[in-house]
Formats: sequence, structure tokens, C-alpha cells
Amino acid sequence: MIGVFDSGLGGLTVLRALTGRFPEQSFVYLGDHAHVPYGDRPSEEIIDLTRIAVEHLFRRGCKLVLLGCNTATAVAARRLQTTWLPSTSWKAAGHNVVGIVAPTVEAATQTPWAVTTPQYPQKFLTDRIAVFGTTRTIASNVYGEEIRKRCPKVTVVQQVCAELAGAIETGATEAELERLVVAGIDGALAQAGGEPPHRAILGCTHFPLVEHLFRRHLPAATRILSQPEIVADSLEDYLSRHLDYRGEAGAAPRLALLTTGDPEETSARARVFAGDDLSFTHLDA
Repeated sequence: MIGVFDSGLGGLTVLRALTGRFPEQSFVYLGDHAHVPYGDRPSEEIIDLTRIAVEHLFRRGCKLVLLGCNTATAVAARRLQTTWLPSTSWKAAGHNVVGIVAPTVEAATQTPWAVTTPQYPQKFLTDRIAVFGTTRTIASNVYGEEIRKRCPKVTVVQQVCAELAGAIETGATEAELERLVVAGIDGALAQAGGEPPHRAILGCTHFPLVEHLFRRHLPAATRILSQPEIVADSLEDYLSRHLDYRGEAGAAPRLALLTTGDPEETSARARVFAGDDLSFTHLDA
């Protein structure tokens, strides 16, 4: 069983891609709606909340947990992977935590995550990469830092789209969403002196729901990197190399949706992301 964690509902876009790619696999989704949003919380609190969520999913039978949230991944993933998990009995039992930043950086740089020094031909790449994200993800500089490790001559333009995720979640009109997308694109172009990006990272799991608007207003030559499919590709490769995390042969796949908040409210708001009815239950139910 695989766990998917997000501070809210954006990770449902990732979950949809995963359930479509792995119909035989069981998943548990956990949204920490009692504490959302994470963006204005101190880093140590984000790390603690993420760790608690990961342990909940481990106890639910998930040997692998994917942090389907850019903020949680940017702030907490490295600490959990390198400091917390190795000190626990979970690690000895084969449990693991992965995030969504690494596969996104791999796709943007065409470089494996394990390669942290410039290689040919990436070290000579002079493309422009735009990253659109929430305030906290952009402030972490995780994308700029990790991309430049592998492609030091690349220009990375990081653009905060502060209101976009909230507008998506509350069901704003198409016109309002388009206005916010255009404002973000205009901001990125202004930073780059009017030069369009070769690649654009939608660095928030809400943003795939408005990818068509980014596509409408970015140049046709700009390749849009949307995280759900990137993460599904990466997980497919990961599971091919770590067979222990695959579902049991012949077992019926299951999907559980958990929230630390109000299940009815969460289920209603989730329709924006799922397009159909989803039924959340409270984590302790």
C-alpha cells in the first residue's frame, strides 16, 4: 500500500494520476486539513506536522509514503529522509518517504537526482526555466538550488502565484483564474526581460487544474512540466526497482481518503479536484 500526503487537497491531482497509472495498487490519501495552509507556518512546525502524517500512514500499512505537496517536500523531505527516518524502526522495516520535487527537477534538467554535479551536456545548457509556485515553495528556493546544481548555466525564474491555489480551491470563475495565471506569467516574463521560458514548472499541485490557462498564455514552444504525470512516471520507475512496495498479486486494490479536518466539508471541496464525489473519513475514525 502506498500513502500520499498533502497539507490540503492539491495532492488529489497527483493521486488521480497514480490511481490511473497503477489500477492494481492500493492507496491511502491523507490531507492535513486541520492545519492547512502550511505556507505561513514555521519550518520546524511543518517538519513536525509532516512527520506525524507520515507516521499515521505507516501505521495504516503504507510502506512507502509520497509527499504530494510542494511545501511539505521543500521544507520537510530532506530532514525526514536523512535524519528522522534512519533513526526509527520504520526504516529497518523497509519503510520510506519520497517527495515530488526530485522527479520534477529530474524532468526539468534531464538529469537523475543522484547526479548533483554538472555533467555533459547539461553543464552547457543555457535554457530558461520558469517555476510557478506558492509563496513558501518559491521562498524555499528548492527548485532554483537543485536545478542549478545540475545545470549551472540555466536561467531559473521563480514566480510566486500567491492567490492562485486558493482561488482554485474555492472554485473561482474561469475569468478570475485566467487573470491570476496571466499575472503570474507576466511577472515571470518581466523577471526574464521579456524572454519566454523554454520550460515551465507548475510547482503547485493545484496548478494542473489550470494548466490549460498556462498553455493558452505561454508561447507554444514552452514545454509545460505538470507534476502529476511526472510523479507517476517517476513512481513507475521506482516501483520497477523496488518491488516490495508494489501491491500484493491478486489482492483487490483499495483507496482510502483521510482527513484531519471535517470529512463532510473536505469531501465537498474535493469535488473541484476530482470531478466526482469523494468520501473522506476522519483520520481517527
